[in-house]
Amino acid sequence: MQRRHLLRLGLAAGATLALAGCGFRLRGYDQPLVSLDALALAGPETDLRRLVTRRLEGAGTRVHDGATRVLNLGSEAFRERRLGGLDSGPRELELTLEVPFSVQRRSDGAYLLDQQRLEVRERLTVNDDELLSQDAERETARERLRSEATRQLLDRLRALNDQ
Repeated sequence: MQRRHLLRLGLAAGATLALAGCGFRLRGYDQPLVSLDALALAGPETDLRRLVTRRLEGAGTRVHDGATRVLNLGSEAFRERRLGGLDSGPRELELTLEVPFSVQRRSDGAYLLDQQRLEVRERLTVNDDELLSQDAERETARERLRSEATRQLLDRLRALNDQ
């Protein structure tokens, strides 16, 4: 009886792993991030811009001012919104990062992606009893938001290969 139970459990686990692996391939996680040869970046020097530059270069895209396409990145805008109504104890916050961007062809100035906006959100729980760790938690959440915004931006840039 135990042998049958273990066999069923093993088959179920194997099927679950096989489906999970298939799903990752279907979403494109095993493909290169961006297939652009070169790209210029314009806009303010921010942490997000530095992260985008590193990820583009890591994917094989040369980032230089003479490129035929220009990625115009706007300023990072972080917003913090309090969720719930408690004034003391643990509080839940929602952090939002918004970044405007566009992509232009340098030759004729045409917009390949015009006035786009990235918006990513994350919920965070802070506690008034741990004031010193709140700033570190917020900064860690900001880094995760920048990372997710960069991933979404690279997904949108992947579509430019056809244009």
